[in-house]
Amino acid sequence: MKIEYNNLCTHFILTTYQRMPVIPENNRERIEKYITGIVAHHNSKLYAIYANPEHVHFIISRSPKISEEELLTIVANSSERFINSNKLVAGRFSWQESVSAFSVSKSDVDGVCKYILKQAEHHKRTTFEEEYQKFVKHYQSGIKS
Repeated sequence: MKIEYNNLCTHFILTTYQRMPVIPENNRERIEKYITGIVAHHNSKLYAIYANPEHVHFIISRSPKISEEELLTIVANSSERFINSNKLVAGRFSWQESVSAFSVSKSDVDGVCKYILKQAEHHKRTTFEEEYQKFVKHYQSGIKS
């Protein structure tokens, strides 16, 4: 059966290994553009992305032909190779083994995009750990796999 329309929006948070703040500001946009390209290459649309020193937020509308887990595995593995081969961080770079994924209704996409694009301001007041605990608490009623 062919899917004519889909609304598979997800807000992802990738964290660096041991949540170390290793992504430098001067390479942030290059990493964001690379991840954007990977998502587009897999027939999905990236609405907003922001790479903080120890984590990356992005929201996508993904193709129904690829699962969230499959797409994120590709994004993580490809971006790790890109970051390491281009020496965009000091030392060897890797992501945490797990990723956070939060479903987003179409009516909330704009608000999540604004939240992601204001990450620099947001993290002047809130640590990543505080932010993450707030997300977990908010989505606690969801299913954790």
